[in-house]
Amino acid sequence: MKLISKILVCFALMLAYSTSNAQIKNAKTETVKVSGNCGMCKTTIEKAGNEKKISKVLWNVNTKIATITYDTKKTNKNDILKRIALKGYDSDKYLAPDDVYANLPGCCQYDRLIIDSSKNDQPKTKKNNNADNSHTKAIEVKDNDVITTVFEYYLSLKDALIRTDGAAASASATRLSSAISEVKMENLPMDVHIVWMKVLNDLQTDSKQIAATKDASLQRNYFINLSTNMYALIKVSKYEQPVYYQFCPMANDGKGANWLSKEDAIKNPYYGAKMLTCGKTLETIK
Repeated sequence: MKLISKILVCFALMLAYSTSNAQIKNAKTETVKVSGNCGMCKTTIEKAGNEKKISKVLWNVNTKIATITYDTKKTNKNDILKRIALKGYDSDKYLAPDDVYANLPGCCQYDRLIIDSSKNDQPKTKKNNNADNSHTKAIEVKDNDVITTVFEYYLSLKDALIRTDGAAASASATRLSSAISEVKMENLPMDVHIVWMKVLNDLQTDSKQIAATKDASLQRNYFINLSTNMYALIKVSKYEQPVYYQFCPMANDGKGANWLSKEDAIKNPYYGAKMLTCGKTLETIK
């Protein structure tokens, strides 16, 4: 009887999962390892990943494998894993913020992985230890050159817009998009990693939109949002010299818009030669 009961329960779960998946159009299913310990972790992980008619996550407490089914036209595996990470649970690709992990219930604080940069970035387990808070550093990587490369291409794009050179701006945006794609998020310092998770999609979307046209007026529209997200990234990154966060009150139909520069002198990318010196420096990032 017990065996029959177990079979019926398994069948019911499989039926429920199949029914749920049937509601998701353009469905794709993938599996990925997500860290966690217990039933409480399962509830949180699945709730974070589930989105009605868009995504469904089932996490196995024993294997630590999450089965993710999603609508490929509305979301992707990365976005789902980001949401799970922001709730405190590491995956092979995204790490949870240290403070969120630290606030998980004791039974949910799993052994985390760190990357030891002195040993060719080979991952090793870092045991949870509440007494000395040793779990609060999930990644130790000091090299931030990849973000510097991204920023340099941003600056090249900004300079092209100052000259109102749509062709050069498109070329710079293409290089920027490629540089963004080459960033390995798991190798970033934790504070940069968290911001990168939040701004990645917008950075890639805006850079591709700018690359797709040679119309400087259209490029400047996308440059507004691109600059906002780049500012958030540079704020947590260590750049080799001061960076100036500047503002034009006339841009964006009088709503104002910002940009970043390595020069304190104002050179306006939104109007170029028409109003080259219109604007002011709001902040110096050091």
